[in-house]
Amino acid sequence: MVSDENVAGLADELYDAIGLLRRRSRRLVGAPLPELALSGAQHELLRVVRRNPGITVTEAAQLLGLAANTVSTLVSQLLPLGVLVRERDATDRRVARLDLTPFAREGLERWRDRRTQATATVLARLPAGERARLSEALATIARIAADLPESSAAPASPVPSGGRP
Repeated sequence: MVSDENVAGLADELYDAIGLLRRRSRRLVGAPLPELALSGAQHELLRVVRRNPGITVTEAAQLLGLAANTVSTLVSQLLPLGVLVRERDATDRRVARLDLTPFAREGLERWRDRRTQATATVLARLPAGERARLSEALATIARIAADLPESSAAPASPVPSGGRP
């Protein structure tokens, strides 16, 4: 059991584990659209649009925890690369909706399938009890992510020391 004094250490371990998972899967399956050498932020936006076709810049900014003008800049970078399209909403011409081009959708879905299959292969080798604990932990990790403040303001209460530096 983790003591209240060691929550900072637990936070470090959580980020270490998530970071290792992301780095290993990235090395194994590569980048979603390697021929374009996109930035991490550009990939994140494309993944949000893949999961939410027709999303607006404001909605994407909220999901990514970014300012709308930052997402707008990313959109402006991605449009000429032929991976993203921006179309006016049919019912409200003031609203622009984002979607992937067929090229980008196919590339992202192939990448997602490779990453999912590689991870699923390893998960299948885990004992059923460990898979069940992981499944339960995912809800907690999602809640932690949702509870993190969206700005860089200081936390409401200090984190007890005693964890790793």
